[in-house]
Amino acid sequence: MHSKMTEFDLFLFNEGKLQEAYRHFGSHLERDASGANGVRFTVYAPHARILSVVGEFNGWDSRTHVMEKTDPVGIWSLFIPGIGEWTKYKYCIVTSYGQTIFKADPYAFFADLRPETASKVYDLEGYQWNDATYLEKRRNRKHETDRMAIYEVHLGTWMTKPDKSFHKYNELVDYLIPYVKANGFSHIELMPVVEHPLDESWGYQGTGYYAATSRYGVPKDLMYLIDKCHEHGIGVLFDWVPGHICKDSHGLYMFDGEPTYEYADYKIRENVVWGTVNLDLGKGITRSFLISNALFWIRYFHADGFRIDAVSNIVYHLGNSAVGTNRPAIEFLQNLSVAVKAEDHSVLLIAEDSTTYPNMTKSVAEGGIGFDYKWNMGWMNDTLRYFEKDPVYRKFHHDLITFGLVYAFSERFILPLSHDEVVHGKRSLVNKMPGDYWQKFANYRTLLGLQFTHPGKKLIFMGGEFAQMHEWKDKEELDWFLLQYPLHERAGRFCRDLLQVYGAHKALYELDGSPEGFRWIDSANRDQSIYSYLRYAADPDTFCLVVLNMTPVPYDSYRVGVPREGVYEEILNSDKDVYGGSNVYNGLPIASVPEPMHACEHSITMKIAPLSCAILSFRPLDPLEPSKED
Repeated sequence: MHSKMTEFDLFLFNEGKLQEAYRHFGSHLERDASGANGVRFTVYAPHARILSVVGEFNGWDSRTHVMEKTDPVGIWSLFIPGIGEWTKYKYCIVTSYGQTIFKADPYAFFADLRPETASKVYDLEGYQWNDATYLEKRRNRKHETDRMAIYEVHLGTWMTKPDKSFHKYNELVDYLIPYVKANGFSHIELMPVVEHPLDESWGYQGTGYYAATSRYGVPKDLMYLIDKCHEHGIGVLFDWVPGHICKDSHGLYMFDGEPTYEYADYKIRENVVWGTVNLDLGKGITRSFLISNALFWIRYFHADGFRIDAVSNIVYHLGNSAVGTNRPAIEFLQNLSVAVKAEDHSVLLIAEDSTTYPNMTKSVAEGGIGFDYKWNMGWMNDTLRYFEKDPVYRKFHHDLITFGLVYAFSERFILPLSHDEVVHGKRSLVNKMPGDYWQKFANYRTLLGLQFTHPGKKLIFMGGEFAQMHEWKDKEELDWFLLQYPLHERAGRFCRDLLQVYGAHKALYELDGSPEGFRWIDSANRDQSIYSYLRYAADPDTFCLVVLNMTPVPYDSYRVGVPREGVYEEILNSDKDVYGGSNVYNGLPIASVPEPMHACEHSITMKIAPLSCAILSFRPLDPLEPSKED
């Protein structure tokens, strides 16, 4: 796998255009000119005075295997015969000011199990993939018009072993995949699985960008997990953090004693809020490191896409628009998009972005940043603020639900109910809801009903699908025991059925990014806090009617305008008793009548349950059916 760096490679590396940096740097098994087996070590450290490889093989003695500086730019290399895979090592660096520091390899493919911090030699070659059919189908699909329901997962705490230890990647195959498939999710989004020193950072403060964390096994175990997901038609997205790094002494931070991958300017380097350091995305070597890394996960792990963390902190210096737009960082994002799409146009790039910076989801060729989707943080914040209100006050905050439709088609959006909303005292989704237990669960079901019928793709963090009461406990597994209690078991059933309805009806996803896919029936009923709207498929004869009641007041006879004469059949009602509701629903198909309502020439009269979401599908009236209300 190791490739010797040519002058042209060196030029590309410094320009930020070397897209296979991992082939040149890191540790690679090879043979020397004499035929001896060993490992070639190569590292970039421009400010180092002396650099050596240390490990168990030389008693961690920095004098034994001193590296050679192969060019003036600062690339060091050394072949060590007689060592092989699994060898533990670090780089010992004597800095320009005489300090001796020990660093893990930035390009290592594997690392020792925390709290140890050494890198390990690992052979990535040889895994036999079985997902060629899946990948071909992925490349032929049009994701914008396809369903997308993402299950966000932290592998360490989704489910643990009886002794509370973590499952390995390959062990999770038998539990996670059947669960995701049974619930109807289309994708898993893995919170960062790059090597990181502290469990509590959840992977967001990485030290080994090319190393799948050893907490859950070896890299080929992760390949197996992804391969099996693909076998079952489940996409795997990686949470990826190109903007900032961990400050632990063995990591990328001040790699050779001076700023290497990060900013030299302290004021924009230090991310005080997170305790991290911002990478300088204008540097060529940083761009080569990161763009190669994204392509590495695509080529070696068949990643279906990347959710890019903290884009606001990339677009603006320190995430603050008042400090200024970071043009070189924006250019990096555009270069990343171009490189990823050239590799495989079907790999998704998703921005976790709270800014209003324009054209995030336009292609670079169209003058955009090049993301496929952007998290709709505005929708998430407004919606959760609304649902946290006591229903008696919701009429005063009616616009929190309607405002999102003003900009819903300005970008291609994902509607996230992510881990960030259920940690640090924010409470779980169901526990954010006001009222007694019954009302909390009714509100929770209505929230999910709104999410899955609103324009935009969907994301739920683990535990949200069965209404976990506690917020996410990042040191323990999910509260699976709750499923023995009726309200939680029924909440889980509702989520499963909602996902099935979502996947079965193109009207709920096919035109997510187009205003033709949505139409308000009534957005102005503040006093009753009832919302009604239509979702359309590309075929205008295929549509669903959605009615949301945001108060605990039921209605036995509520008239709703409809756009077409025909029959409206309730395909999901969150108030059914099988979901924990009061069983106010519309059991029989409802025929429209030619009575105008809500600027429509036809209308239906239906039951509306308290704190509920009802979804009705349309079909034209059969000539043998009576054209009156049922």
